[in-house]
Parts: sequence; structure tokens; C-alpha cells
Amino acid sequence: MKTTEAESYYSNLEQMSVLELLSNINKEDNTISSVVEKSIPQLEALINAIVDKLKNGGRLFYIGAGTSGRLGILDASECPPTYGIPEGLVIGLIAGGDSAIRKSVEFAEDDLNQGWLDLKEYDINDRDFVIGIAASGSTPYVIGAINACNKFNILTGSISCNKNSDISNISKFPIELVVGPEFVTGSTRMKSGTAQKLVLNMISTSVMIKLGRIKGNRMIDMQLSNNKLLDRGTKMLMKNTGIENYDQAKALLIQFGSVRKATDSYKK
Repeated sequence: MKTTEAESYYSNLEQMSVLELLSNINKEDNTISSVVEKSIPQLEALINAIVDKLKNGGRLFYIGAGTSGRLGILDASECPPTYGIPEGLVIGLIAGGDSAIRKSVEFAEDDLNQGWLDLKEYDINDRDFVIGIAASGSTPYVIGAINACNKFNILTGSISCNKNSDISNISKFPIELVVGPEFVTGSTRMKSGTAQKLVLNMISTSVMIKLGRIKGNRMIDMQLSNNKLLDRGTKMLMKNTGIENYDQAKALLIQFGSVRKATDSYKK
């Protein structure tokens, strides 16, 4: 039996108090970071391969179904505002299309061919890198996409939560996060989803740092899309340039549109 489908360590959940439920869920969540830590050597190789592709004009694709698909879309959608990259450099795809982000699309994940068809809509090619995300490691939508990528010499990675899963056996850079049975049996939106989210954070953050999108520890290319970020950017610019007047720094930032550009302009 797949670990993701194994019986929960806990029974009679409906008889637990709220305090017991919270304590036991938290107890299980506390085991996740050590599982992720074990995957760091494999993650290092995966990330180095992605960076190489993106430095040479490629793109990063995440493809998944259900929770896994939504997590990939979340990570992809946060990259442009956080790091100032172009839309379309990191792309998330989900079985069932955009409507599946909010609502479940019945049997969408069972189509072995649709994943590749969805990738082809983006003119996928061998400069790109594709990561299949599937807690079970056997989702047909994702498996089909990874198999097709391999056929066309497109580098592939995977994030799954079962040992020796189908997707691990076909992807070039497999990551396995075996977090054990879920608190609610089979509910992979819980520990499995949390583990996947942690790893996606590690992937995109490390890749963007290696692409030069962070200076020191700051997001110098972030989009100034709200007052909070405008304030943060102004203070970053003051620190970078030595400008002491807040309004002067803010005006310069607005003029150039990013901390990096405003800093470079001032230093010239």
C-alpha cells in the first residue's frame, strides 16, 4: 500500500476534543521538516539543473492535479511580484485547467494525455524544465506529461510522497517526501501538501537567488504593487544609497520603478 493511503495513526477523530485534534495534528506536522531535510542532496542537483536551463533562455513548469497542482500554481504566481521576473518564466499547470484552481474537476487527473497537451500550448521545448508534482506519485495527468517530456529530451523533476513511486522512476531529478500516513487517512492536503509547499519554497527561492534576483537578503526587483511594498522599497533604497530623506527616496523609487534601477541610477 502507498504510504499516502495508509491508515492514520489516530482513530475515532470525531470523539476528540478540539484541543486534542489540534495537538495531534501539530504533532504530525512537526515530523515534516526532518523529512524535507533528507531530500536536500537531491534538491541541490535539481535546482542546479533548473538554474542552468533558465540562464540559457528556458522556463520552469510545474504540473500537477488537485492540491499538488494548486501548490505549483501558487509558487509560480508569486515569482513575478516577488522577484520581478517576466510573466511566463515560471508557469504552473493544473489538471482541469484554471477552473480547477477553485473547484474540483471530476476525473481530470485521470487523463494520461492531457498533461502533455497542456504543456504543448506553451510551445514546450528542450530548453525548458518540467517538475511533476503528485503526492501519490502515480497521477496519470502528471505521469503522461513527464513521459512525453522525456521522449522529447526535456529535463524533468518530480515531487512525490511515496517511496519508489511511478513518477520517481521516470523523472530525471526525483524528490521523495515520505511523511507517513495523514492525520485524516488519505488526506494529502495535510502533511504531504505541507512538505510539497516547503520544497517548492526552497526551489523557487534558491533559483531566483542564483539568477541574481536578491541582493544581500532583499528583494530588489520586487513589484511595487501596493503601499506596503512601496514603503519597504523606499526603506531599502535609503539603506542602499544613504539617502536620508524618505520622500526623496520614495520619489526616486517611483520614478525608476524598482529598487535595483533606482539604486543604480543614484550611484551613477
